[in-house]
Amino acid sequence: MVKNTVGRDIPQHIVDQYGAYGEESKYSTQYEETIRKINPIKLGDDKLVDSLREAIEKTGLKDGMTISFHHHFREGDYVLNMVMDEIAAMGIKDLTIAPSSIANVHEPLIEHIKNGVVTNITSSGLRDKVGAAVSDGIMENPVVLRSHGGRAQAIASGEIKIDVAFIGAPSSDAYGNINGTKGKAICGSLGYAKVDARYADNVVAITDSLMPYPNTPISIPQTDVDYVVEVDAIGDPSGIAKGATRFTQNPKELVIAKYANQVITNSPYFKDKFSFQTGTGGASLAVSRYLREDMIKENITASFALGGITNAMVELHEEGLVDKLIDVQDFDAPSGESLGRNPEHTEIDAIFYASPLFKGAAINQLDVCILSALEIDTEFNVNVVTGSDGVIRGAIGGHPDTASASKMSLVISPLVRGRIPTVVEQVNTVITPGSSVDVVVTEIGIAINPQRRDLVEHFKNVDIPQFTIEELKEKAYAIVGTPQPIEYGEKDVALIQYRDGTMIDVVRNV
Repeated sequence: MVKNTVGRDIPQHIVDQYGAYGEESKYSTQYEETIRKINPIKLGDDKLVDSLREAIEKTGLKDGMTISFHHHFREGDYVLNMVMDEIAAMGIKDLTIAPSSIANVHEPLIEHIKNGVVTNITSSGLRDKVGAAVSDGIMENPVVLRSHGGRAQAIASGEIKIDVAFIGAPSSDAYGNINGTKGKAICGSLGYAKVDARYADNVVAITDSLMPYPNTPISIPQTDVDYVVEVDAIGDPSGIAKGATRFTQNPKELVIAKYANQVITNSPYFKDKFSFQTGTGGASLAVSRYLREDMIKENITASFALGGITNAMVELHEEGLVDKLIDVQDFDAPSGESLGRNPEHTEIDAIFYASPLFKGAAINQLDVCILSALEIDTEFNVNVVTGSDGVIRGAIGGHPDTASASKMSLVISPLVRGRIPTVVEQVNTVITPGSSVDVVVTEIGIAINPQRRDLVEHFKNVDIPQFTIEELKEKAYAIVGTPQPIEYGEKDVALIQYRDGTMIDVVRNV
């Protein structure tokens, strides 16, 4: 075992492959971008095929290959299950799947794992029953979980080599020009799919809205697409916002939002043309509403808002309070519609958004980001993947990316959830290292990371209840008691790769 700089034991063979967090990444110096295979389209060739099976056959997919999907439809996605069922019916086995995220709707994957169709998974997260099955040890090989920026980096560098990318296309023409702002199942930005399309050897566009040529605006171009197949339905747009965006009336969440807004508006970063990124939970959306009031009062506008875009951000933009929206993913229907009509609402890919070792990411220009947490520990480390029972039930997303890059990161969370403490002695799984977390905000007050001496000094006279992180932990334990340690097995079920490619933690079976 090798102990990395956040105190986690990483098996030697994993360190040999990836490196341990805290060491220099193999990508931190010059490296070569991956090369994809090109199958030239000849004059007169038709990309439009009659069926999904024909498209799969034409790609040459065979046992042992790697395929990818995007998660822009979230809980409304039909594509992953549709494709995997067809692949299983064709008798193809031993596949690695590399979706940008796995949702509750993808529960049928469990049978494909049991039947040997899927033997490896890499993604940003696993939810609900798929996560529980992996935590139970259903897979022989551990899942590799990466942040959105880390996944984009792994694809660009060739660490994830995609043989076939299956892209759910809200609209496409017969030659493969795709966008997400037209069609029956609008999802808006295709920021994660754009990276897959750029680097995969074969790309299949699956659409339920076939458009005349050329289908504009072009999000993913014909030059990245090999085949197009039309199906009855690729997804349910109502599932995009399911569980992601909700306006809250919860008094505890409103207090957290007020404190978070006070931190932002009293910080050195709240000035004209500042930039920010917020999350999608109730408290995060409430921060946007409080921030709006202070921006109007102080006559301050933001230069841009970044990330997964919500209707709350769209409203700020259309009011003139946010100059530009930089969009890698949309979390609700109004955001996707805004991308189609607002010229200063710009679609970007995941490399542009958050790749740590490319030629500069948008998150590097962020002043403030607001993030959530399942757990925060006394070293300010954050867990957003495993629950209090140690079971995988969440996604890394862009959490460590934005926390690392922004000038001030806020992690907002209730002190306890039900009978479970949120601020703890040691998180179950380190996803975002404490060195990237600046301020923790709860309903009873805030804790500033002592490493940020500048913020500690700046907030000395600000009227917000302030505690040390140890004091927050003790207050949580006083309410619900000290949590019992989880009994883990010996099997590694998931590897948590930090955004630079090194290994920050390992999840073992429960």
